Amino acid sequence: MAEAFRIGKHKVFRIEEWQGGFSPPEALFAEFDADIFAEEAASFEPDFMRNGLIYGYLQSWLIDTGSERILVDTGAGNAKDRPGIPIFGNLDSDFLNRLAQAGFSPGDIDKVYCTHLHIDHVGWNTQLVEGGWQPTFPNATYYLPQIDELAWNPAKDQYASMAGAGVNANVFEDSVAPIIDAGMAVLIEDGYQIAPGMTAWLAPGHTPGQMVLEVENGGEVALFTGDVLHHPMQVIRPDWNSVYCEDRELAAKSRRKVLERAADARARIVPAHFGAPHSTFVERTAEGGFRPRYDAMGDPA
Repeated sequence: MAEAFRIGKHKVFRIEEWQGGFSPPEALFAEFDADIFAEEAASFEPDFMRNGLIYGYLQSWLIDTGSERILVDTGAGNAKDRPGIPIFGNLDSDFLNRLAQAGFSPGDIDKVYCTHLHIDHVGWNTQLVEGGWQPTFPNATYYLPQIDELAWNPAKDQYASMAGAGVNANVFEDSVAPIIDAGMAVLIEDGYQIAPGMTAWLAPGHTPGQMVLEVENGGEVALFTGDVLHHPMQVIRPDWNSVYCEDRELAAKSRRKVLERAADARARIVPAHFGAPHSTFVERTAEGGFRPRYDAMGDPA
C-alpha cells in the first residue's frame, strides 16, 4: 500500500476499515437546506454521494516520521456490540491486514492518538482475545482527550446528559477503559505536544473534548481533524453541523477555526471520513467563505 501523502519528510498512510453509503444528507446535517445542497450535489458524486446517500469511510491515518509511528484514530473495531448504531456493530473487517499491507504490524505502532472518544474513532484500540478486550497495539502509548474521558465515562455524572450516550453505548467499556486500566493512556489537554511538531488543540462541539492534531514538518502543515468535518459540504457551509454534534453552536465555531487555520497556513485538512482523495486544502472565496481544493496550494505565504 503506497503512502497517501507527505508532510515534509513524514510519510502518511491511509488505513481503511469500511466504506459505504451512510445516510441521506437530510438525516446527517442538522441545518440541512435542500435548495442549498442541490447547488453542490453534482460535485459530490461519486466520492461523497452515491445513490442519494452520503458516502463515507472509516479510516485511520498512520504518520511515519522515520523514528516513530503515530496512528490517528482507530475506527470501529471488530466484534463489538453497538446497539445504538448497528451499521458499525459486530464488524469483521480486515483492518489489521490493511495495516500489514502498508508495511506495519500492531507492534510497530509507537503512539495512538484519538481525536475524540466516539464509537468510530477508538474501536481498534482493543481487540477481543480469549473473551477479553486487550490493547491492539501492545507497544503504544495512547493519547486521549481528558475532557472526553470525563464526558463519555459512564461512571461519571456527565455521561447521562450526553445526547450521543445511546450511540456510544458500550464504547468506553470495551475500547477506552481497557487502555486506561492497562496504564497505557495519557489523558491530554489543549496544547499538548505528543511528538516534535505535533500539537493537539481543542476543537470542541462535536464532542466536548474533540481535539485536532496539528502536524508540521519542513514548512508543511496538516490538520488531522477527526469529525470537525464529516463532508466537504461543511467546508462550503461551516454553519452546518452533523446531527451527532453535542453543542452545535460550539461545533460551528470550531469548524470555522479549523478552516481559518487551514487557509492561513495552506494546511492540508485530513478528516476521518472523507471520500477520495480523502483529504483537502481550502481556499477563501470572495464572499468570505471557503471552498475545498483537493490539489496542493503551494508554499505558505
